[in-house]
Amino acid sequence: MLPRQQRAEGNFSSVVGFVLLGFSDLPNLQGLLFGIFSLMYTFIIIGNGIIMIITVVDSALQTPMYFFLANFSSLGVCYVSVTVPRILVNLWTRNRSISLLSCATQMCFFLMLGSTESFLLAVMAYDRYVAICNPLLYPVVMNQKVCTQLAVGSWISGIPVQIGQTFQVFSLPFCGSNQINHFFCDIPLLIKLACGDTKRNEICVYLVFILFSTIPFVLILSSYFRIISTILKMPSTASQFKAFSTCSSHLIVVVLFFGPGTITYLRPKSNHSAGTDKMFSLFYIFVTPLFNPIIYSLRNRDVIAALKRLLPKRTDRRSL
Repeated sequence: MLPRQQRAEGNFSSVVGFVLLGFSDLPNLQGLLFGIFSLMYTFIIIGNGIIMIITVVDSALQTPMYFFLANFSSLGVCYVSVTVPRILVNLWTRNRSISLLSCATQMCFFLMLGSTESFLLAVMAYDRYVAICNPLLYPVVMNQKVCTQLAVGSWISGIPVQIGQTFQVFSLPFCGSNQINHFFCDIPLLIKLACGDTKRNEICVYLVFILFSTIPFVLILSSYFRIISTILKMPSTASQFKAFSTCSSHLIVVVLFFGPGTITYLRPKSNHSAGTDKMFSLFYIFVTPLFNPIIYSLRNRDVIAALKRLLPKRTDRRSL
């Protein structure tokens, strides 16, 4: 347990650090979990790294759709790197302590990257909307400057708000238990540990979630409503199938990301249970980034073709 610092006022002490309980309730599975999570982390880095490399190297993939996919893969690597290394260290060393500063930093980056993912998924939906509903205007509307602006906006839009939210949460007095029954510092559980009235903080969490998740999700639904309407009007079944295939991968990722996130952050504090929180967190920390390269490669002929073009080049160089 981390030490506590005695306050000059009152009869209670304030927390100067936390203990991430993580999977401490499964002492006999620590080694197995370390191995599984290490493999998953490695696959995430390699899979998303391959997507980033081929979208840069292969000229056929240097289009707006794959530009945003490369950004999404970069985001996946960053997203897991905020939480997974700490999870692996805790499993390996059994030292689950984390300082206030480290906890605040982890939570802040986790929230900022979550905001980025929401906006980036909305941008990718807009890209598909323009490509399918306005194909003649696509090269003009989604030019390099616009794509860069949309990508940069997705990355930086959540930074000031999430820094402010992190500061607000860590300005609360943590005078009770310093044990977080989770494997990373997440905002609902930190608010639950805080002393006093946290209603305002809970309201802020809901408002920020609406701003950075609900609004992008509504934009995604609006884009796909128009996309589906346009596809159904296409004369041939082959055209409809091709159009649907370019959107299906993105739709799967949208469901994998927004589903668990909505359940986690929109439930009242009283309804949070440790087991449920951990299950849903594992989903959007591990499962979504792990499936991203699988979904976008196995279901995408252009990516498979680019991989085939890339592999012979490497084979030929080794033979030389």
